[in-house]
Amino acid sequence: MTGIAVGWLAGLLGIGGGLIVVPVLVWLFIEKLDIALSLAMPMAIATSLSTIVFTGFSSARAHYQLGNLDRSLIIFCGSGVALGAVFGAIVASKMSGEVLSYIFAGLVLLVALYMLFGKIRHRDHQPGSALLSAIGTGAGGLSALMGIGGGAILVPWLSWFGVPIRKAIGCASACGLVVAIFGAAGFIYTGLTLTTRPDFSVGYIYWPATISIAATSVMFAPMGAKFGQKLDTAKLKKIFAVFLILVSIRMIWGIS
Repeated sequence: MTGIAVGWLAGLLGIGGGLIVVPVLVWLFIEKLDIALSLAMPMAIATSLSTIVFTGFSSARAHYQLGNLDRSLIIFCGSGVALGAVFGAIVASKMSGEVLSYIFAGLVLLVALYMLFGKIRHRDHQPGSALLSAIGTGAGGLSALMGIGGGAILVPWLSWFGVPIRKAIGCASACGLVVAIFGAAGFIYTGLTLTTRPDFSVGYIYWPATISIAATSVMFAPMGAKFGQKLDTAKLKKIFAVFLILVSIRMIWGIS
């Protein structure tokens, strides 16, 4: 069920789905596998990134077929995203689960409030290569820290600098794949020495969850992308933002 929701939203809004996957996995790891929060949080973030490898590829492929991918955007933004994702994964692996939970909940709340109340102001010219790389680095670092594909961060930033919304969503889909690959690799490397991780995990990634979520998300991402071509996503973003606010409040309440 999580994979269906993640795949649909990935294609529709250009997000990787981590905003949904991370809270669900934290709950499952703690309640069903009896994993402590200190390990459950980084495992949820790492596993979320691993699912985005599959979802992001499916979503990016769909947007390529729809003509929404701009090569120059992806090259410069993607290079920055890769650098930021590795750095973000390393930083996240050094933090306590409680601190990570508060950071995730706080950043989700900010993203939701922007989606709900923020206004996209377009500029006359698209950003240059240096600015695109800087945007990608910042988005990649925050995305790896949160376990998300980065669409919720990249789309408003790129749109503000004059990138058409569908091109921004397409770029976010492709860059989400880059975030996932480099971020997941960073979490595998930093978690290899863990002795308390559950069976069927490599580093911080729990593969049964990865496979289960990816199995359905890859099927629904192209459907979401096609549906988004016909839909004004403004209303959907506001509904999704309200959902994110509730998720953030629930996470903070659960930690407290």
